[in-house]
Amino acid sequence: MNNKPLETSSDDVRYETFVARFAKHEPDLRRFIRSLLPTWTDADDVLQQTAIVIWRKFDQYDPDTTFMKWACVIARFEALAYRRKMARDRLVFREDVFDLMAEEGLAELEERNPEEAALEHCLAAMPEKQRGFVELAYTPGIKVKEMAEEAGSTAAAFYMRLKRIRRQLMDCVEKKISKEESSI
Repeated sequence: MNNKPLETSSDDVRYETFVARFAKHEPDLRRFIRSLLPTWTDADDVLQQTAIVIWRKFDQYDPDTTFMKWACVIARFEALAYRRKMARDRLVFREDVFDLMAEEGLAELEERNPEEAALEHCLAAMPEKQRGFVELAYTPGIKVKEMAEEAGSTAAAFYMRLKRIRRQLMDCVEKKISKEESSI
């Protein structure tokens, strides 16, 4: 049996770096692309093409810059190319409107990151039972009656409990964001 350590080539390191950065930013990139296109199917198609282009151009990426902004520039061009290809569709925007949507989509992503971080913090700080109710409420295919049975209450009582939990969660998120904004 060979006990030599495995050697990692520069291509392997480059690939792993790409996968790690792309995986980290994929949800935000997907939302950005979706802000530019009329349907989720369109966004999925453009995201796939964007991933291919990002990989092909990854050797041009400067690690001292923000990966998300760099990827958004590529995504914007891919969405524009897709839009041009679909120009026969009545739902296509003029290029100036498209550019405005891209700028607003990028700004919205930057605003949402602190909100998502605050939400994750507040969810983690919640008692496990309450967090479970919230997760259950947002599980696709689960009905309120099933959630109430799981919680051992009526549907009306469960709605009220969930409403209070959501209010607490929203208050926590707002306080966390306000605290972070005041410390800047």
